[in-house]
Amino acid sequence: MTMRALAVLFLGAAALVACNNNPPETAPLETEVPEELTKGGSAAREDAGEGIGTPMAERVATIGLLNKRNNVSRDFELKPGEAARMGDVVIRLEACEKTAPWELPQEEGAFVQVFVRQRVGTESEPSWQKVHSGWLFRNSPSLNVVEHPIYDVWVKECAMSFPGEEE
Repeated sequence: MTMRALAVLFLGAAALVACNNNPPETAPLETEVPEELTKGGSAAREDAGEGIGTPMAERVATIGLLNKRNNVSRDFELKPGEAARMGDVVIRLEACEKTAPWELPQEEGAFVQVFVRQRVGTESEPSWQKVHSGWLFRNSPSLNVVEHPIYDVWVKECAMSFPGEEE
């Protein structure tokens, strides 16, 4: 055997020895929303959203969340004023809207706030930082983007109905 073939065999054997079949240990994922982030804004009030269509308190938005580090994706169904947590990120829905079926162009959107637990500056303990507060649109995701290096958030749907749509 040549020296090169021996080196390839040695590196292959070393790689196999370094591998094992044990999966990496994972810590349980925190899903409880911190109390300071559960206090809803004006959309959580019962009188908000009066007018045509489903009352604001009865609307349901489906929000997608992607953790770009580990490629874990999850959908949350939230009503205005509700919040959901996955690990170090909290998503709070303030409002959800869509255009009436007779209006063009069709658009769906949600007013979303995103909080991430992270260290800022020389802090010894991580704290909750608001990284986004604004409207996200389903058909125009680039119009207003959650700019974060780890998390991606987008609107998938806003479930509401208008007069005349009843089955």
